Amino acid sequence: MNDITQCVLTPDVSSSGFDPLGVGVHRASTIVFKDAAAYASRGDRGHEGYSYGLYGTPTTRALEAKLTSLEGGAWSFLAPSGQAANALAVLPFLAAGDHILIADTAYPPMRDLADTDLKRLGVEVEYFDPSTADDVAAKIRKTTKIVWCESPGSTTMEIMDLPKVAAIAHEHSALVGVDNTWATPLNFKPLTHGADIVTEALTKFVSGHSDVLMGSITIKNLALLKPIRSLIGRMGIGVSPDDASLVLRGFETLGVRLRHSERVALDFAARIAAHPAVEQVLHPALETFPGHALWKRDFIGSSGVFSIVFKPEAADHVAAALDTLQVFAIGASWGGTRSLAAPMPIEGFRTATTWAGPGVILRLSIGLEDEDELWADIERLLAALVPQIAASSEGQRVAAGRG
Repeated sequence: MNDITQCVLTPDVSSSGFDPLGVGVHRASTIVFKDAAAYASRGDRGHEGYSYGLYGTPTTRALEAKLTSLEGGAWSFLAPSGQAANALAVLPFLAAGDHILIADTAYPPMRDLADTDLKRLGVEVEYFDPSTADDVAAKIRKTTKIVWCESPGSTTMEIMDLPKVAAIAHEHSALVGVDNTWATPLNFKPLTHGADIVTEALTKFVSGHSDVLMGSITIKNLALLKPIRSLIGRMGIGVSPDDASLVLRGFETLGVRLRHSERVALDFAARIAAHPAVEQVLHPALETFPGHALWKRDFIGSSGVFSIVFKPEAADHVAAALDTLQVFAIGASWGGTRSLAAPMPIEGFRTATTWAGPGVILRLSIGLEDEDELWADIERLLAALVPQIAASSEGQRVAAGRG
């Protein structure tokens, strides 16, 4: 064989006896076949076979299999981001004239997809109050194809009665989808509570290191497989096996990271709630939280992410107070090793409900830094707001004296 040809062709090397703990990174676009007959019948391999890199490699399949097992589903798909997973979970099941019901506290990009693209395609979009299943019962129609849920709700953490909502949806032959990013499958398993589809932003807790974007879709039964798989193929959407390997690596420490963040976040949430600048801490595991009973009934554990609602006199000064932080980073997303603080706007992202608090609240994601140093950072932030509370109280006292 000519040297040039030998440069291109690679000899088969036995992998017998090579049994590493890590999953190998299989990069591929073209998949070759032993003969013309095998190539001609490649479609017979089905969704579990390999026919082209876009439809999976052993690396991506390993991640999909791990997700499928943890979610208690029938099959999983990977997407380039959490929002891509959300979009791919609903688009195959909607057409012009159909109706979708979406939790009013859903992830803002999901609302944007609905209000911009689904409406443009002729889908009727409506939002429901996630705090009561009765609103789903009142708004569901014969044309409703999907009820899209997120529990806890994005930023404001409302907990849904998912089994009740799912029962209502299924009575009307509608699918139920759930964005489960806050909880991960370690803390909540929507498919066992009535959902048909669950999505995760693997970008966050599962990958755990703030260095990769990926999402997943897990289905409860294989009847949903072909519509999603076909759309993914038509749109040419795939993920890098290198990124999948990073998520697989992060997955291995998810349990210990999540339990650490859960413990520290709940401790911090309870301590922050007692501060005079704070109106309310939004954390479902707090007994004072309105949805706590539902959270306790359905969830296995809690997350390292919660939000702080400041009193009106302090709320306008939170942005300046963030500059006192020395350990927390200011940034979007959550679930990495680094603790994050992010001012989150609420106004403009509610339709079926009314948000009575300030327009912006503060979301914290607890990472893996020393918890005493993290708490000292929070104390610095809160201390920066105390003069604003004092000034407001003094102003009210003077005004009352004049009266």
